[in-house]
Amino acid sequence: MKKVIFTFCFLAFLSCDKIKEFISTDTDSDNEPVVASVGEVNLYLSDVANVVPRGTSKNDSLVLIKSYINTWAKEQLLLKKAEENISDVNNKQINELVKNYKESLYINGYKETLINQQLDTIISEQSIQKYYTNNKDNFRLNEELLQLKYIYFGKDFLDKKEAIKKFQSTTVEDLEDLENLTINFKDYMLRDSSWVSYDDVLLKIPPFRYESKEKLLKKSKFIQKEDSLGVYLVAVNNVLKRNEIAPLSYIRSNIKQLILHKRKIELVREIEKTLINDAIKNNEFKEY
Repeated sequence: MKKVIFTFCFLAFLSCDKIKEFISTDTDSDNEPVVASVGEVNLYLSDVANVVPRGTSKNDSLVLIKSYINTWAKEQLLLKKAEENISDVNNKQINELVKNYKESLYINGYKETLINQQLDTIISEQSIQKYYTNNKDNFRLNEELLQLKYIYFGKDFLDKKEAIKKFQSTTVEDLEDLENLTINFKDYMLRDSSWVSYDDVLLKIPPFRYESKEKLLKKSKFIQKEDSLGVYLVAVNNVLKRNEIAPLSYIRSNIKQLILHKRKIELVREIEKTLINDAIKNNEFKEY
């Protein structure tokens, strides 16, 4: 087995900060201390400088550094043995994989650069609406959604009766009055045009967890629930069940991402087509 050498003597007297300070003052990389070696391969002090979090004690630092060095040594020893025992056939396959991976990194990096430079990221509302209309069947729900309004206030809230009266009202004036009270609420959502998932409703209104799902997934003008901390007032305006078409407002951001993805694919195809045509035109690409 290859010779393994560990050097811990001076590390025992250096904290993590001291190690970094030592490295920063050592401008000659050839003189940098070696902390371990496997055969001709060295592990330098700078390689272990970031292993130990700032403020770690010297004893804990040594434990972390030793563990890191042992792991590094095992990897180097396994690598040496693998290189010594691998067949020419396997070595050729590995080199081919490395070559292909390197080429993929270059190509994908170049594509991403071109995409960032040329991709149109502005998506109009008309484009979103058109995509939604043409692909509605792809947007069927796998969860229940509710449109609701609710308020949550503590049991010591003095204007409880007024809040209940205003909450049950349908006039704009009473809704505005209720909004003026929101500073006293623990939580609230007064505009019932937004869609919320059933699971999120249970998170926001814990007492609902003890109600049957069928009961909650119904329109209701007024529900009052309490827990040990306060009172919930809820009105369910609308419900969408699983497998129904998701409303546009709920999936607008998803559609934007889908449109961007489609544009990326089309842009890459156009870039590749242009590359081929230019190469043929300049006699860089020929088919025989």
